[in-house]
Amino acid sequence: MGYRDWRWQALWWHHFFLLWSTIDGQTRYSIPEELKQGSVVGNLAKDLGLGLSDIFDRKLRVASEAGKQYFSVDAGKGELVVNDRIDREALCGQSASCVLPLQVVTENPLQLHRIEIEIRDINDNSPIFSTEERSLKIAESTATGVRFPLETAQDQDVGSNSVKSYTLSKDECFSLRIKELSGSRKVPELVLEKLLDREKQSVHQLLLTALDGGNPVKTGTTKIIVTVLDNNDNVPVFKRPSYNVTVHENSVPGSVLVKVEATDTDEGVNGEIEYAFGEHTPQSLLSIFHLDSGTGEISLAGQLDYESSAMHEIDITAKDKGVPEMEGHCRVQIMVIDVNDNAPEIVLTSNPNPVREDAARGTVVALISAQDLDSGDNGKVMLNLAKGSPFNLKSSFSNNYALVTSGPLDRESFSEYNIEITATDSGSPPLSSKKIIPVSITDVNDNPPMFTQPSYNVYLKENGVAGSILYSVSASDLDFGENAKISYSILDSKVQDVSVSSYVYINSDNGSIYSMHSFDYEKLKVFQIQVQAKDQGSPSLSSNATVHVFILDQNDNAPAVIYPSSAAPGSLSPQRMPRSAKAGHLVTKVTAVDADSGHNAWISYKLAEATDASLFTVNLYTGEVRTKRAVSEQDDSSQRLLIEVKDDGEPVQSATATVSILLEDGLHEPVLDLRHKAAEPSKKNGRITLYLILSLASVSVLSLVTFLILTVKCMRNSRSSGSCCTRRTDYDDYKNPNRNLQIQLNTDGPIKYVEVLGGDMLSQSQSFRSCMSPMSEYSDFTLIKPSSTTDFKEVISVLDASLPDSTWTFESQQVSKVEQ
Repeated sequence: MGYRDWRWQALWWHHFFLLWSTIDGQTRYSIPEELKQGSVVGNLAKDLGLGLSDIFDRKLRVASEAGKQYFSVDAGKGELVVNDRIDREALCGQSASCVLPLQVVTENPLQLHRIEIEIRDINDNSPIFSTEERSLKIAESTATGVRFPLETAQDQDVGSNSVKSYTLSKDECFSLRIKELSGSRKVPELVLEKLLDREKQSVHQLLLTALDGGNPVKTGTTKIIVTVLDNNDNVPVFKRPSYNVTVHENSVPGSVLVKVEATDTDEGVNGEIEYAFGEHTPQSLLSIFHLDSGTGEISLAGQLDYESSAMHEIDITAKDKGVPEMEGHCRVQIMVIDVNDNAPEIVLTSNPNPVREDAARGTVVALISAQDLDSGDNGKVMLNLAKGSPFNLKSSFSNNYALVTSGPLDRESFSEYNIEITATDSGSPPLSSKKIIPVSITDVNDNPPMFTQPSYNVYLKENGVAGSILYSVSASDLDFGENAKISYSILDSKVQDVSVSSYVYINSDNGSIYSMHSFDYEKLKVFQIQVQAKDQGSPSLSSNATVHVFILDQNDNAPAVIYPSSAAPGSLSPQRMPRSAKAGHLVTKVTAVDADSGHNAWISYKLAEATDASLFTVNLYTGEVRTKRAVSEQDDSSQRLLIEVKDDGEPVQSATATVSILLEDGLHEPVLDLRHKAAEPSKKNGRITLYLILSLASVSVLSLVTFLILTVKCMRNSRSSGSCCTRRTDYDDYKNPNRNLQIQLNTDGPIKYVEVLGGDMLSQSQSFRSCMSPMSEYSDFTLIKPSSTTDFKEVISVLDASLPDSTWTFESQQVSKVEQ
């Protein structure tokens, strides 16, 4: 990958050079290790195109993939600063390149910026030998040119700061040569330049110095003590000076890796060889490898780990048993082959943010990365989501992914998703791991409050106490929190040209509706209330429901006697009756009405007091006053009757009417039996009779036509709404608030009651009532002129009528007003 420098900025902190650039769109900074805490790396906000306000508003934060937080952001300046000591050797070991990846996360919207910090090495470590002293035993007969491998120095620095050369103190018998190994590794070797003479010098002390390439140069030293031994003719010699072995990291302990072999041409004990690890072999290698001292077989004693170390170098010594001992040397290099023994790991770069249920597709929810300690194909990771969720993964760079929305969300259906992510590597066989990420969905005010029903019917008795509760409506909202908090109100409307708020009010918290005053059925029978439920969301949503309030009649009105009238005391004129009247003679008729309705308006008549109770009787249902017997000469000429008029309510309301009767001789009867009168032929009345017949025929024809029209309309309505002739049930007369004509026939025992209602639900101003008795000889149908229900002024007409024995309700729409 080529590097394209975006910007170079030279700054000196503690004499170190800082570099900033961009690699394929990724921001990169270069700093030396061991910078002091607080040292500025670069202006992160500016380099990412962010303003200082975005640091707070978008909650900018830095996350390190190394686990430790080495850097932080100065919120006031937008600068990336060193937060902790950075030791390159601790982070990257002997790796030639040391890059610390950082992830900069910003929210609203959630975005991920990848930053790379290159940690440059400084020469802060000296070369070190594992021991301060090394002993060698060499026979004085050893030929010149023989090489003895020496210990290499270790330098934790890399590159030019690592070990570059070795020097040896001056000695006429020895010199130093450097052997180049693979990987640019250098091994010092001691070379015998001159035959040794034990008698002349039995011990040689040498100083080996390792030098690095830093500036200034740092060194490390070790002593080499060479002991000259008596002659042991031959030195053990390995067949190969070095052995290279490859082994899989999952090889089981006990597996033989390689067999080293050395020979000694001496005979007897001088030719017997023992193998051993080099004198300075570290304990970490001794715990992993085992060397058979007799056969030279190297086997596994512990478990290999490619991720810890991919290569091991072991020095092997072969010693004979002669006197003095002679030894040979070789080196074994073991290369570890990676196997897929590490499952991939899923790491949350940023915790998932709650997502609004109206979030657009592609909204970033969380940032995720995948890691695998293996290498090559074993370390290649793929992430997959379980099917069925409205989310998917969007790859960004270098095993980094963004969890984004892929479909519509609905908090009311799913308020939280547990998203299962599976990471699978490309090894054989592949390894996988799973992680569940919880994502919560935040509410949006997308549901209006809903009433339990679109309309409510409330039945309220009249004369109730002001302030009493009428009804409680209830609404619910599928949303959450403030979006689900509901307040109730009554929409303004008119009831009899008065605002409905003058009649009722509502508790805004619980939807309870209260009366402002008591209601009078005779003035107001039914009205509507429009209730609105509104939530507290932004913007708020609302819905309406209609409350139909039906006022139920109570027996709060006493019957009113309209005939005989007693408006002015002393003005009651007596009824005249001939003494020739026979039994059953109709004297007069008491007529009364009741402003109430239903059973409360059923009126009965009773003779309470009489001058002669044996002479008169009052019909219980019609109020007709008739003679019980023929009038005799002994009867008083002045008769007084006190008639009690009662309704059928609870409690019973009553009134009285006083009827005065004068018995006179030779008086013609003022009220004639119509049937007898019709039978008497008279030229004088013949023309009147003809007029009456024509009138009755006209009324009959008109009634028949009206009935046919009503029947046709009923049949049409019944096709869509069912039968128009239904048996009356409780409160049925309140359930059709249209401008209809309702004829209600009620039968309870011998009493028959008819009520005719017309008008809309807010104004019941037309009322026609009749009380009839099948026991009387004639049943009268009394029509009351449309007026207020408390004033009754005029009796319109008296007609013969017959009614069915059962109670029915007949309805017809758009009935015209009945005129006098």
